[in-house]
Amino acid sequence: MKPLALVAIVLGVVFLAVCVMYFITPAGSLPGFVPGYQPGATGTHRLHGIASLVVAVVLFALAWFQSKPQKAA
Repeated sequence: MKPLALVAIVLGVVFLAVCVMYFITPAGSLPGFVPGYQPGATGTHRLHGIASLVVAVVLFALAWFQSKPQKAA
C-alpha cells in the first residue's frame, strides 16, 4: 500500500471519530481545545460534524484512488 493512501486512511478514521464526537457530545462537554467548545452550552454542533464527515469521505476517496494499481505503459 502506498504511504499517501495509508496516511489518508488514518486521517479519515480520525475525522470520522471527530464527526461522531460532534454529533453525540454537547458543546459544553467538548474538550477545551476542540473548535466549537462553549461552556454551559447544551446543544450539539451539527455543522462541525457534517464538515468532519465530508473531510473523512474525501480522505477515504483519496486513499481509494491512491491504492489502485497503476497501468503499465
